[in-house]
Amino acid sequence: MWAYFTRDMASSRRSLDFGHIDMPPRQTAAALDLGQALAESYAVNEQMNQVVLECLDPRAWHARVPGNRSRTIAAIFSHVHNIRHKWLRLSAPHLELPPSLDRAHCTQEHARVALAESAARCCEMLIEALVRPHGRVETFRRDGWAKPWPGGAAMFAYMIAHDAHHRGQVCMLAHQLGFPLAAKGAYGIWAWEKLWKDCGFAKLR
Repeated sequence: MWAYFTRDMASSRRSLDFGHIDMPPRQTAAALDLGQALAESYAVNEQMNQVVLECLDPRAWHARVPGNRSRTIAAIFSHVHNIRHKWLRLSAPHLELPPSLDRAHCTQEHARVALAESAARCCEMLIEALVRPHGRVETFRRDGWAKPWPGGAAMFAYMIAHDAHHRGQVCMLAHQLGFPLAAKGAYGIWAWEKLWKDCGFAKLR
């Protein structure tokens, strides 16, 4: 299913024909390239989630640390996906929404598929906000009660920080439960050159 995500991202990249974009005076080629790099970075961020899910011991999925009633790992990953669903619904309603996840019944495979799909839609949203001069994503709403932000770099920073925060929770919780990630997961999430290549991107930029 990860192939689905990379294929979807590749399709998004192919649709960016810079030679036919009617760029306004202030939309420089450098700005477009930076926006594309940020969207690709969000895809690499998702690849990190996929590595964690692949390496996570299934026994940790619904387990709880004794005396700790915080979210399970299943609930954390379900939350990450469902929050993306909210961002898309509020900020890019023209994009197809992925189904929500039920944390009580979600399996690791369900989470892998759902997160790949929601990340692909989020990358589309970022491309429209950061790359396409006449894209339909002009503002970012992180919640119904929150004031809208311009669809720019702060939007990207908030989205990637949210993922990183919860990914760190998962890694810590797995360790506390006695199922620490194997080296492939613990160190693999930092192998950005490989993650970038695994996403099908030509180079770091």
